[in-house]
Amino acid sequence: MKFKTVFVCQKCGYESAKWAGKCPECGEWNSLVEEVKAQESKKAPARTRSFTDFSSEVVKLADSKSVSEVRIPTHISEFDRLLCGGLVKGQLTLLAGAPGIGKSTLMLQVAAELSKTQKVLYISGEESISQISGRAQRLGVKGENIFLLCETDIQKIVEMVKNVNPDVLILDSIQTVYHPEFTSSAGTVAQVRECTSELVRLCKPKGIITFVLGHVTKDGELAGPKILEHMVDAVLYFDTEKDNVLRLLRPHKNRFGSTDEIGLFRMSASGLISVENASECFAETSRERALKGRAYSLALEGSRPLLTEVQALVSPTRFPYPRRVATGVDLNRCLMLFAALEKHIGLSLDNKDIFVSLAGGAKLKDPALDLAICAAVISSCKDFPIAHDSVFMAEVGILGQVAKVPLIEKRMDEARRLGFTKTYTAMLSKQEKSKLNGMTLVELADLNGLAMKLR
Repeated sequence: MKFKTVFVCQKCGYESAKWAGKCPECGEWNSLVEEVKAQESKKAPARTRSFTDFSSEVVKLADSKSVSEVRIPTHISEFDRLLCGGLVKGQLTLLAGAPGIGKSTLMLQVAAELSKTQKVLYISGEESISQISGRAQRLGVKGENIFLLCETDIQKIVEMVKNVNPDVLILDSIQTVYHPEFTSSAGTVAQVRECTSELVRLCKPKGIITFVLGHVTKDGELAGPKILEHMVDAVLYFDTEKDNVLRLLRPHKNRFGSTDEIGLFRMSASGLISVENASECFAETSRERALKGRAYSLALEGSRPLLTEVQALVSPTRFPYPRRVATGVDLNRCLMLFAALEKHIGLSLDNKDIFVSLAGGAKLKDPALDLAICAAVISSCKDFPIAHDSVFMAEVGILGQVAKVPLIEKRMDEARRLGFTKTYTAMLSKQEKSKLNGMTLVELADLNGLAMKLR
């Protein structure tokens, strides 16, 4: 067998015969790494190993039979909510997040719950058995049905899985595992792709529930080739920083459910604790008094409305170019709202720095936050407080018009439960107005109406 040297982009998998500082395929800098690759024979065509075990005969869709997806709950409420009720046999889930954010802790807690009815094999390529045992003692995990293994050779891992025959497999992490037939180091495109293919071929036919932990880069993206996310059934990302007590777990892909739900956890000495009342976490300051530059809204994440505290600070600048900073919300969206405020209500912002932030470390994209952002900026710029019992829920367009957001009734029910008495929103229908149940409704057509109603 002949070998050749190629340079492979660790971002997109592009191969080149020569090294280059910038990948011509994805544009990433310093991502081409030298690897040794076996040359394919011209006589025999290349065999795609990843899909060989999934071949089948051609059948009509009407004649095919579907298999009911029996959910296996983990009994961790927020994790089950994220997975739409539980796990499916043969499901391959990729869990990614920053170092120290709680990936291994969460997996050990999931293993403890699943081990009550399932056989769990926990494989680590980063920690020793004593380190895993020490974490289990801190978390209070006994794990009579949990088996531990420290190994990085994928062939030995496959043999051990066949011998133990577990119901649940946890691998920490995919970047530390290597295939001995490949000369490249662990974590490269070829190694990650082939090791994941081995797990797919092993676990799918046997119906083994598999969790694979992954590293992230300094930009917060999953390390390794993008094809890794296509090969698995579900991709879960920790969306907050490790310095934040609140951990937000968000699905980026889910073949067995929705990707709109989020899981909220609070880090404690006993591990990650599910947060049932999310509204208390995203609005941490006291609501007993009115503050300048603070407005409340109810953002919808999946099927659950979250009380969100929007904070804005508008201050004069000494520099020729004022600063625009947004934390937790899209900066480009905020810039559009600032321009609409200047154009349609004459708010002078060209000589002022503007800082917008969501309390609690949340990162949300719900357009219902638009009206709250505008109200907070007006309040801080005009130097007057907003009533603490008011909530803002509407989308603001580039022309200054105020539009209704979906599921407004569900949002208002949550606002009423949290003690809000006044709602600023777009024009509602008679049917929606009939379900206010005592809340004061302030209907707005554009930003001019918002500026007049706030004072």
